[in-house]
Amino acid sequence: MNYVTWVEHVDVDECGVHNLYKQLVNSSNTFGAKRWVATLDSQCERLTSSLASNIPTGDVGVITNQEGRKSMLKLAERMVISFYAGVSASTTHTWTTLSRTGADDVRVMTRKSVDDPGSLEITCTFQWDILSNGGIVQEMAHIANGRDTVNCVSLLRSANSSQSNMLILQASCTDQTASFVIYAPVDIVAMNVVLNGSDPDYVALLPSGFAILPDGGGMGDSGFGGSLLTIAFQILVDYAPTAKLSLGSVAIVNNLIACTVERIKAALSCDTA
Repeated sequence: MNYVTWVEHVDVDECGVHNLYKQLVNSSNTFGAKRWVATLDSQCERLTSSLASNIPTGDVGVITNQEGRKSMLKLAERMVISFYAGVSASTTHTWTTLSRTGADDVRVMTRKSVDDPGSLEITCTFQWDILSNGGIVQEMAHIANGRDTVNCVSLLRSANSSQSNMLILQASCTDQTASFVIYAPVDIVAMNVVLNGSDPDYVALLPSGFAILPDGGGMGDSGFGGSLLTIAFQILVDYAPTAKLSLGSVAIVNNLIACTVERIKAALSCDTA
């Protein structure tokens, strides 16, 4: 039996951390071993799923060959990585609170996507969210991606006739430290190519999604605490690199975020502290 020992030391400057997140940052759910082990475990599960020599019985839908299954999983992995990169701020790309928009609790970040394969070829993400909001969504394909049934990759289709040329690729995952739902609209022609086993690297993706994390308040003896919900929508504002962000786009996203928060709260039967 092999043993692996990994010692990780992280110094965190708490000065710039919002009070809402301080308990989470101070807990092991963010930078501690609990988070690292959960991440490694999830990655091992994903690798096991992608390296399967046949199509598992838990997979259902339009996937008919192993090559198509691997291509869809590869595309989903790129989507998740793109989502994480898109919502992560840096000294170059910072989040900004816009004034005079009626959305003081919503922050925006703009960037030029000139090196992301195919990203400028797709339509705005909120077209899917608005038109499918409250409507019927069909699952065309399902790939189990871990021991927990929540961990999976799905291919969805809206019953709305105006969205007949668009599918949604969705990845959902959960562990002891966090839960994520990440999705992106995909052109149906491009997705058919992926399902046939072709390389998905140049399929256009602009992912959105949400994450639910414990707020760190339940780390004591009581074991009770709240949750932090983060929702992010990535929207193509304009094809021109010099285009400016319009207040109209911000207002649409603000309303979309508010509606999404209420639906998540209703689905989980929870209240806001």
